[in-house]
Amino acid sequence: MNIVVYCSSQEGLDNKYQQLAHKLGTWIGQNGHTLLYGGSNAGLMHITAAAVHEAGGRCKGVIPEMFRHRIDPVCDEVVYTANLGDRKQYMIEHGDVFVVMPGGIGTIDEWMSTLAVMTIGNDDPRPIIVANIDGLYDATIRQLADMTRTPFARGKNLARTLNATSAAALLSTLADLTSR
Repeated sequence: MNIVVYCSSQEGLDNKYQQLAHKLGTWIGQNGHTLLYGGSNAGLMHITAAAVHEAGGRCKGVIPEMFRHRIDPVCDEVVYTANLGDRKQYMIEHGDVFVVMPGGIGTIDEWMSTLAVMTIGNDDPRPIIVANIDGLYDATIRQLADMTRTPFARGKNLARTLNATSAAALLSTLADLTSR
């Protein structure tokens, strides 16, 4: 199964986020899944990929040509794209499960783009699990919930975002979804 992970490439993040990335990567590798991620040799991206690699899993990096110099050496396979939009499109098309780890604007953009593609014109069953550590994404999740009470959003499609507030909840949800 291809597990897409959206996360930060920022260096020097708090140890709790690094540990979360390592646990997630280890779980992906130990359970025989493939990590599909942004391909960068930095931050939570690299920590997750290195843990997948160490645990015997496969890593597939998807990175824009302009960042070729930042490709993570633990990648078993690299897909080069023309730009960030093409990278998102590739990951959305090839992902089975999506995990939103702590990150910034780029991570939120990937999450919302994935959700938008899934809600337009189809009944896409693929889940999005949000690692909402320390309430990082509380406001965004609340906004999505609020939108389900308006005529502007489809509630059943927005409900595919699963809120995991700890590493244990994230891994338990992943285990449940990948065993089906």
